[in-house]
Amino acid sequence: MILDCERYTGKCVCGREHTLETKKVVVEYNALANFEQYMADVGLAGKRRTVVYDTNIYKLTEGKHVAADQEIVLEGKGLRSEDIQIEAMMKDLDNPEVIVAFGAGTIMDFGRYPAFKLGIPFVAIPTLASSDGFTANICSVIIDGQKKSIPMCAPILVVADLDIIAGAPARLVASGINDILAKYISRVDWKISRLVADEYFCPMVADLADEALDIMRAAADKYAATGEADHEAMTMAQMKSGLTMQLLNHSRAASGAEHLMAHLVEMQPPRFEGAEGIHGECVGVGTYLCAKLYHELAKKTPKAKPFEPLTEAWIREKFGDRLAAGIIKENADDILGKFDPQNIVDHWDEIKEIIATIPPAEELEALYKACGSKYLPEHIGIDPALTDEMLPISAAIRNRLTLVRMLRVLDFE
Repeated sequence: MILDCERYTGKCVCGREHTLETKKVVVEYNALANFEQYMADVGLAGKRRTVVYDTNIYKLTEGKHVAADQEIVLEGKGLRSEDIQIEAMMKDLDNPEVIVAFGAGTIMDFGRYPAFKLGIPFVAIPTLASSDGFTANICSVIIDGQKKSIPMCAPILVVADLDIIAGAPARLVASGINDILAKYISRVDWKISRLVADEYFCPMVADLADEALDIMRAAADKYAATGEADHEAMTMAQMKSGLTMQLLNHSRAASGAEHLMAHLVEMQPPRFEGAEGIHGECVGVGTYLCAKLYHELAKKTPKAKPFEPLTEAWIREKFGDRLAAGIIKENADDILGKFDPQNIVDHWDEIKEIIATIPPAEELEALYKACGSKYLPEHIGIDPALTDEMLPISAAIRNRLTLVRMLRVLDFE
């Protein structure tokens, strides 16, 4: 299956002109057999090429490697999407004209980041379908200890060889399911923010995110019932979700309060030092907790209360001195101070209708169990006693309007 990217570009009903850096997305069995043709199709034939792997993927994909003028094979153990590590690798680059990232999510950032800095094209060869970052133009990288999602370049070409992806262990299949089911929450947060704070909203992009969610939900239901993974459908769901980030130039359609759980785990503030889990696992926990909380809130009646900025004392208590400066900076111009909290109360009936589109937590729990997904705090090394604090603390990581963040300006009867 080859995705027609051009259909999403141009003048949109939202009033904006959408563009995509990604010209071609290929999701097929034995796709790498035609890799050179796909490179020619997007104008990259004959360009001096550096291909980046990690040691694990390099060994596992022997016989599937693509031609390279330079290969960089990074030690897989301890490899993280961190500015220090990526910039260290960049010193070894031998004047490439295009960078090809061959691997999973972390390796993608080792292609995307230097390509952006050098102003050259980037090509993605994903070996997993465990997250939706492959077609995104956002680099989720740790800078000065804090997880940041920074707009960078998207791949010109994505070639997903299903012969490789189909070999992924069940844990990573489950992680990919979690990452797309998270859209149940992110789309709700975006719609509520549009309602109460007049945030920009694009129906076409929202529909694309919903399409990715519908594809993955059908594949997840099949996987839960039969144990058979539809790798083509699951991978295409990830690719379509990633395109929403390019079209918006941010991750709003694909990431809400639930995704901040992954950032919390990666940043490991005080009391969360033992937290661990791959991206989709952490997001699954966030999705389940949000679904449970949002449905509980829908049964209550809110009252508005004045906005108060987060205090430095609270930030230092929750995040510690190592992370405090970054969190303080992130929240300096708090989105909660940009609109009247009474707007939330006035639109509460509409908000409840939006929340009703989220499957009940019990339904998600049954699906997670059947798919072998992680969805509880203890599944990712977090003390269950911290459950009630996880969402409010993670909401401070990014100055983005979510229903969780709105709780700071609401009281409930």
